[in-house]
Amino acid sequence: MRYVSTRGDAPILDFEDVLLSGLARDGGLYVPETWPALSSADFADMAGRPYTEVATRIVTPFAPSISQADVASMVDAAYSTFSHPAVAPLAQLDANEFLLELFHGPTLAFKDLAMQLLGQLFSHVLTKRGEKVTIVAATSGDTGGAAIEAFAGLEAVNIVVLHPKGRVSDVQRRQMTTVQASNVHNVALDGNFDDCQAIVKAMFNDLDFRDRVKLAAVNSINWSRILAQVVYYVTAATTLGAPHRKVSFSVPTGNFGDIFAGYVAKRMGLPIDKLIVATNINDILDRTLKMGSYTVEGVTPTDAPSMDIQVSSNFERLLFEAYGRDASKVRAAMGALTQSGSFTIDDPAISAIRSDFGSARVSNDAMHATMQQVFKSLGMQIDPHTAVGLAAARDTLDPTGAPMVTLATAHPAKFPAAVEKATGQHPSLPPHLTDLFDREEHMTAMPNDLREMQRFVEEKIAAS
Repeated sequence: MRYVSTRGDAPILDFEDVLLSGLARDGGLYVPETWPALSSADFADMAGRPYTEVATRIVTPFAPSISQADVASMVDAAYSTFSHPAVAPLAQLDANEFLLELFHGPTLAFKDLAMQLLGQLFSHVLTKRGEKVTIVAATSGDTGGAAIEAFAGLEAVNIVVLHPKGRVSDVQRRQMTTVQASNVHNVALDGNFDDCQAIVKAMFNDLDFRDRVKLAAVNSINWSRILAQVVYYVTAATTLGAPHRKVSFSVPTGNFGDIFAGYVAKRMGLPIDKLIVATNINDILDRTLKMGSYTVEGVTPTDAPSMDIQVSSNFERLLFEAYGRDASKVRAAMGALTQSGSFTIDDPAISAIRSDFGSARVSNDAMHATMQQVFKSLGMQIDPHTAVGLAAARDTLDPTGAPMVTLATAHPAKFPAAVEKATGQHPSLPPHLTDLFDREEHMTAMPNDLREMQRFVEEKIAAS
């Protein structure tokens, strides 16, 4: 198994090098050279298996340099701290309507399912190689906390996390800034998430700086993040009858990594009917799928901050597939995006995308109404992002068709103000976080300036 860049001008790498590299040196994203195919019998055999066993079977073909026994050991360690024995359980809301609960990890968000495994993989490979790396990550709220939880205290890693100042929830911020570990450095950047993400990408594209600090990525530009997320599509679908019937998924979508994992599962042979891109009022992906033109507009802050994004990095991976893996077309599109903030997708490519994906835009009012309705009818609190996914699912649900699974991406306690506004009830933090607001915070406020950030990173490395 080898990996190629979506832009076609970077070295072809093996799994371990892709893990540590993150972004390709030509600015593209790595994808497998070929997609491993699993049979209907393979998927049928996974039904009812423990989550860790399914994860081992999905990850192993993508990482041939790591033994299956080592993969199994890392998977067991990654998910040992999850509060639910099923790791990612399904909850039924109605006859054909389900929630996939992805918030039972240590930081209460779906990012834990990938990040906990990523931490194990980094530790394994760096120990084997005797190397150290510097991780720089951008977060719209959940990635930062999950990354810090996974990498805090590791001697082979320094981690710097950029979050948009004032644009994450208090719980999200404190999950990052109250961690007491000398290798963890938090930055509150004066800007939005797209600004944070742009600085991280610029650091990777400055090859001298990248090599000097041994830069590594844990945002969803890192292929291993996507890989780890494939697993819960498989466990959910097989629980609901796959491969003998199709299953649909509605995914609250910002950076496109989570839903791209569903696409990967489908490419591997999982019988997925629909993949619904659920957006809030920052609806660039919904507009793109409907109009065939990707055009960046301003970001409007909402109660679903992890979706307040205009530049969805992982959409590039889908473009690569839709263009028949023609890297020159991807380079042209990304060049146009940089120059003018827009690109048009040609008819064959947008038709290919529409054959796998649907989309829906959910207004702020509809988001809050969904939170309220679920609480009134079922006594269940859901977070704003999950509400966006559920509202989009209901827009497209066929009561007689495939089961519809909405990804519940965060615990309601991560967004207490929004949840209380919709339900009248303040969501409680789990026991391990009850003292979160008593802990001391540590972060540095910084301007939206690449050179300042690079100096900050190098200072922290030199002091470690």
